[in-house]
Amino acid sequence: MAGHSKWANIKRKKAGVDAARSKIFSRIIRELTIAARDGGGDPAGNPRLSLAIENAKSNNMPKENIERAIKKGTGELGAGESYEEAVYEGYGPGGVAYFVEATTDNPNRTVGEVRHAFTRYGGNLGTSGSVSYLFDQKGIIAIPAEGIDKESLMLEAIDGGAEDINDEDPELLEVSTRREDLFTVRKHLEDHGYTIRNAELQWIPKTEVKLDESTALTNFKLMNALEDNDDVSNVFNNMKMDEETLAVAEQL
Repeated sequence: MAGHSKWANIKRKKAGVDAARSKIFSRIIRELTIAARDGGGDPAGNPRLSLAIENAKSNNMPKENIERAIKKGTGELGAGESYEEAVYEGYGPGGVAYFVEATTDNPNRTVGEVRHAFTRYGGNLGTSGSVSYLFDQKGIIAIPAEGIDKESLMLEAIDGGAEDINDEDPELLEVSTRREDLFTVRKHLEDHGYTIRNAELQWIPKTEVKLDESTALTNFKLMNALEDNDDVSNVFNNMKMDEETLAVAEQL
């Protein structure tokens, strides 16, 4: 998990603050819209929407943007865009398994663009279920590490229902939960004074693939191409993200 967080930090630095924030806002707005569409506009009775609102606030999204996205979902602003959630599975160079989540208003366009990215970098788009068995879905809660006593956080997180904490990243602590406990653990930690940067469901690989420098670089290029697609929300893979591999990403 920490390796993927470090990759995200590298990506943000290279993209620039404004570009990175634009991508984050776009993703959150779509999540707010879909959550409100599927579960209603009242966060008290819609845990998914409540989580999306808290993530929006953590990323300093203006209140009016949040409210507009919710009203789009409930239909109060008219039909607007009709988003669908989609999942794509495939393999990259070196046999790296990819699990890609997207939110799109044009599934045919999105699948074509995702397939093109895989093909361009020597991978291939697979069928549903072709790689999902290699991952477990977990709740991941990211907390800025500065000023945090790790042992106290661990005890509080476990008390709130978390499974584990990852402290490999010096800047960010990651609390992992069962998928169904993400919302309650986040609320527990917030109620006990912890600042949450983000909380979301992620696909965590059961095993990881160690790559040579050249193959790792090609996979980073594939990840870039997928993540730069406006319709793509998340890209998960099982490439081993150790310090040696992450150093390769700096070559991009």
